[in-house]
Amino acid sequence: MLYQRSSQLFVEAEQVIPGGVNSPVRAFKAVGGTPIFAKSAKGAYVFDEDGNRFIDYINSWGPMILGHAFPPVVEAVIEKAKLGTSFGMPTEMETQIAALAIKMVPGIDKIRFVNSGTEACMSAIRLARGFTKKDKIIKFAGCYHGHSDSFLIQAGSGAVTFGSPNSPGVTVGTAKDTLLAKYNDFESVKVLVEANKNEIAAIIIEPVAGNMGCIPPNKGFLEALRQICTDNAILLIFDEVMTGFRLAKGGVQELLNVTADIVTFGKVIGGGLPVGAFAARAEIMNYLAPLGPVYQAGTLSGNPLAMAAGLAMLKALNEDEAVFQRLSEKTIYLENGIQKALSSNGIAFTINRIGSMISVHFDAAPVVDFQSAAKGDNETFKKFFHGLLNEGIYIAPSAYETWFITDALTYDDLDFTIRAIEKVAKTL
Repeated sequence: MLYQRSSQLFVEAEQVIPGGVNSPVRAFKAVGGTPIFAKSAKGAYVFDEDGNRFIDYINSWGPMILGHAFPPVVEAVIEKAKLGTSFGMPTEMETQIAALAIKMVPGIDKIRFVNSGTEACMSAIRLARGFTKKDKIIKFAGCYHGHSDSFLIQAGSGAVTFGSPNSPGVTVGTAKDTLLAKYNDFESVKVLVEANKNEIAAIIIEPVAGNMGCIPPNKGFLEALRQICTDNAILLIFDEVMTGFRLAKGGVQELLNVTADIVTFGKVIGGGLPVGAFAARAEIMNYLAPLGPVYQAGTLSGNPLAMAAGLAMLKALNEDEAVFQRLSEKTIYLENGIQKALSSNGIAFTINRIGSMISVHFDAAPVVDFQSAAKGDNETFKKFFHGLLNEGIYIAPSAYETWFITDALTYDDLDFTIRAIEKVAKTL
């Protein structure tokens, strides 16, 4: 395929945007080459500025669960835009989408809308600290909760020490309140809790990780986190920015029957527009201003266009009883095809899948945490990525990202993808 127009646009973008992109992974640094500039998308396909068509397995990093330009969402946004794009005042639609989200998700009484997943997670941590009157949090290596300072932390010098910043601009003072545990390793959590008695406000986790590839929790891991939080007056925060309204109507809480204290949302809840949200039982949410002392605000929070898109998306998912089963079946079909294509060519790999999230890791060992994900053969992944791109298949330009399946994919699309993988596998 030719990418002449994309290449030209990237050169122009680099002159006025840091790195030429507004989110680092888009720059193709992990895979090499020039990023593809999108022009339009419809259903399961994205079209670039050079006129190339790709079957899309990013789907805007998750929200296009029913396909690009999903008609009910597009129509809702158009109609709402005719009435005004922003008011800075309450609207009825905010209450409508809040009520529907609360109906769909177990364990929440109230929800507040913000403008991104980062903002949702940042606000959830502040709320947890304010509610518990404790300062420290535990997060997990490889879990991404946005670029708020509290989350950009790497491991410290020992199992019970605080972390250190892994980005300039994050202060040591901020880092000292973030403790780092190992995903799917409950003992690492237990050590931190015991070493920081009565100091930990919250444990925040992607209940299904999506930022080191797709990594489901080991059996009993989330349940153990729930129990240790209950026993130690720690709030359990599920970052369901990726998984919320994707793996089930009620997200991972419903799918795996584990209840968090606070849940954050993004991606699907905005129908493709910039939306985040955080939710909890009333006792916790009432700690937010204007009812309580924990301050959180946003000029464009509850923006009518975003609320219209999100409401249309949640309604569609809520009304379609079979959608999550269809998504799972398509993802299993794809997994089986990838398994056959790669194994028949003697390639070392493992595949992780849950619901409509899937990732391919070029290492034969199980991938259960960041350390095992990091052992994958990145050179093979780069060849795999560019090989698929040239075949008209667009996957995430990083070995540490999950693929997102959309219901707009047909089985013909999946067969086309599997044939492309078979072709590319012969070159790896």
